[in-house]
Amino acid sequence: MAEKAIDLRSDTVTRPSPGMREAMASATVGDDVFGEDPTVNLLQEVVARTLGKEAALYVPSGTMGNQTCVKVHTQPGDEVICERGAHVFNYETGGMAFLSNVQAHTIEGRRGVITVEQIKRAIRPSVYYMPKTRLICLENTHNRAGGTIYPLEVIRKISECAKNEKIRMHLDGARLWNACAATGVRPHEYAAYFDSVSVCLSKGLGAPVGTVIAGSADFITDARHYRKIFGGGMRQAGILAAAGLYALEHNVGRLKEDHEKAARLADELSQVRGFGIDRDAVQTNIVIIDIEKTGKMPDDALSLLRGRGVLLSAGSYSGLRAVTHLDVSMDEVMSAARTIRELFG
Repeated sequence: MAEKAIDLRSDTVTRPSPGMREAMASATVGDDVFGEDPTVNLLQEVVARTLGKEAALYVPSGTMGNQTCVKVHTQPGDEVICERGAHVFNYETGGMAFLSNVQAHTIEGRRGVITVEQIKRAIRPSVYYMPKTRLICLENTHNRAGGTIYPLEVIRKISECAKNEKIRMHLDGARLWNACAATGVRPHEYAAYFDSVSVCLSKGLGAPVGTVIAGSADFITDARHYRKIFGGGMRQAGILAAAGLYALEHNVGRLKEDHEKAARLADELSQVRGFGIDRDAVQTNIVIIDIEKTGKMPDDALSLLRGRGVLLSAGSYSGLRAVTHLDVSMDEVMSAARTIRELFG
């Protein structure tokens, strides 16, 4: 492998910048389990205000954020509607079943988007021998679909249906910041249609750890209870929360740069024979590359690329995934594209 690999596996591989490390080192801290860490409290206040919610809670990971929200919203035996490729269903180790004793009703979407018409057909009738449809989970941006953005008008229609059916709404907004950067829609405009929202700080924003969930004050009271049960109560967590505050102040505005890198990468790789790229799906910082026509399996392709100093991840059975972020420059992205084209072109 090259001495310094170009790491496009995920935007989670980012490392704290010198300014972020300085903010962490100088953070004022207390015991957050007692609610006494001023930096954590400030982060929660900032995110709640940004999302237009009454309160917020800092948790260690996106998975814990989503699963805590599912737990608060549901009862054992309930059913949760989500898109078939949703993170909460595919990449959280069966957490809904294990932690909340609920089952998922998955719907095949188009580029990660399910419609209100599909959801209406999926809602269970109110009969005793069927599970109760309790929660709808949407993901914006949608990871597995390639960082696609959920249209606000579609969300609004789903929200109206959910209210009429007395079903709760959760937004997995791990990359909501990217959706906002791409569309100009403000975070609270997306969040207004959901009973709970989970937003990540350790992806495109570059913080080392952490997610914040937001909702009503009563919801967050319950969420704090389950966070403790799930093992997520932290003590002097202000050292980590300070990184999140720094990220929100300094790294939101530059997300469009990552989108530009992804667009350039997609344009370059679209020229490779045997590669399939849905160019219209490259809306933020993720590029999904279908390599089925090359005759190679993803693991073999990943190994070949790793040997040339380019790190990608598996995007699907026949696909690779490249994610741009603040720790790779445009020059490095173009260098990675050249290497990929040399190997597969």
